[in-house]
Amino acid sequence: MKTMLEVFGVHCFSEKELKSRVPKDVFKSFKKVQSGKEELSITTANVIANAIKLWAIENGATHFTHWFQPLTELTAEKHEAFLSVHSDGTAITEFTGKELIKGESDTSSFPNGGLRSTFEARGYTAWDIGSPMFLKGEGLSKSLYIPTAFIGYSGEALDKKVPLLRSITSIRKEALRIQKILGDLDTQHVDVTLGVEQEYFLVEKNFLTCEKI
Repeated sequence: MKTMLEVFGVHCFSEKELKSRVPKDVFKSFKKVQSGKEELSITTANVIANAIKLWAIENGATHFTHWFQPLTELTAEKHEAFLSVHSDGTAITEFTGKELIKGESDTSSFPNGGLRSTFEARGYTAWDIGSPMFLKGEGLSKSLYIPTAFIGYSGEALDKKVPLLRSITSIRKEALRIQKILGDLDTQHVDVTLGVEQEYFLVEKNFLTCEKI
């Protein structure tokens, strides 16, 4: 019988797993994307997608889904098969970088704050590169869950994750600005975390009109 440590996270595609399955330059590029130093290229995405597909299939996955949190107090998902059937009846497993980083869903199915034209009733899911993927299901009928952000046709947030990601970006930017003001010119990236114990500061109302430092 396997121990708790041996089975912990076995259905989670970790950075350690990714590092062991892709070339060094691809993993370095992935880390740069995570830290905001470069954009994710389709070439890098294709290599990562293939590594993820092989891992998922090895562990019994048949489908993948972009998993998101619309404003319904529930989660949502759109499942698609790894299997691609050719015109001659043969089949291959396929999962591209494009399918990894972006999906499309009909936002008219979710709260959107008002009526819109049909062509605007589109929602897009985008891979949240900071959240690990995982498998869910039983036996050989598992699905690969890809955590994503959900945005509308014109870029508005349609979920609870987009505001969080945008706030993290803002905090990182301001934290680096303060670091430079304090004389730290070497720090290039700040990790933002949320814990159960946070500090709150009371600021006098008359200071709210003061300009930024």
